[in-house]
Amino acid sequence: NKNVDWQAVSDVLYGCANQAGEDNRNVARMSALLAGLPLEVGGGTINRLCGSGLDAVGTAARAIKAGETGLMIAGGVESMSRAPFVMPKAESAFSRANAVYDTTIGWRFVNKLMKAQYGVDSMPETAENVATDHKIEREAQDRMALASQQRAVAAQKSGFFDAEIVPVSVPQKKGDAIIVNKDEHPRDTSLEALAKLKGVVRPDGTVTAGNASGVNDGACALLLADEAHAAKYGLTPRARVVGMATAGVPPRVMGIGPAPATEKVLKLTGLTLDQIDVIELNEAFAAQGLAVLRLLGLKDDDARVNINGGAIALGHPLGASGARLATTAVNQLHKGGGRYALCTMCIGV
Repeated sequence: NKNVDWQAVSDVLYGCANQAGEDNRNVARMSALLAGLPLEVGGGTINRLCGSGLDAVGTAARAIKAGETGLMIAGGVESMSRAPFVMPKAESAFSRANAVYDTTIGWRFVNKLMKAQYGVDSMPETAENVATDHKIEREAQDRMALASQQRAVAAQKSGFFDAEIVPVSVPQKKGDAIIVNKDEHPRDTSLEALAKLKGVVRPDGTVTAGNASGVNDGACALLLADEAHAAKYGLTPRARVVGMATAGVPPRVMGIGPAPATEKVLKLTGLTLDQIDVIELNEAFAAQGLAVLRLLGLKDDDARVNINGGAIALGHPLGASGARLATTAVNQLHKGGGRYALCTMCIGV
């Protein structure tokens, strides 16, 4: 946007959960520099695991509400496909017993006290715990997964996502560059196909590759401003951040976190679920998504939830997903003429 004086941006806040590869040196600052923003514009990386991108947006909004700044960039990024393998230093000379950790997702370099007190269940294990504790049926999980895929494909075909996707040109060694202008993860599937998949935690488990989010790369950025800066630079406000809240739950069932967090933000803002027109509930796993809906007293197929599909279909690039949820929620509010949207997601510990 040539109308904006980018020197006026006070900071760039980016969420990133992994930070083990090229993103390890404050990826928010790296992003600002590589994007060509003025050198004087700083950058800070936020890590709240899966909630990093949404936390970045919330933190920027708080700074603006506090009057500390009037213009910020916030979002998130994650490259899960390029997450490296890492190895700890040997505890004794010439040791050959070191483990190698895949940093794509989950625990590595496990803290012994954390393991003793709370356990260090993998993310699929936490989803299976939620399914067991809250009696989430396998068929219900597969139905949510199928609905996510069908809605995402329909949204793609309708052009809904076009307004929020920046096409990326990928040079090839031979021939023309490949233009990536849509998410690659949505699948053509069926309940029958999903039912054939085996559990990823145990053979008789309910959490499968089909009813869980995928391993994806992604990035998202939003420009946040107060009214004065929006008017000064001719920006058309798309939405207003009303309130933000977080909540902690036992790590072994981390997936239910959106339920108490939603209750907190509703109390903070004085709103009720009946007033919410759009609900973007990050589908890390169908099991936890359904548990959250039921804990909040909502139906499994509430028409306001993930209208254009969710992470099971679109993927869940950890640090980027929250900012993407906010973007999609705003666009859906405008499309449907709604007033309030709720974005909520579980966080890995």
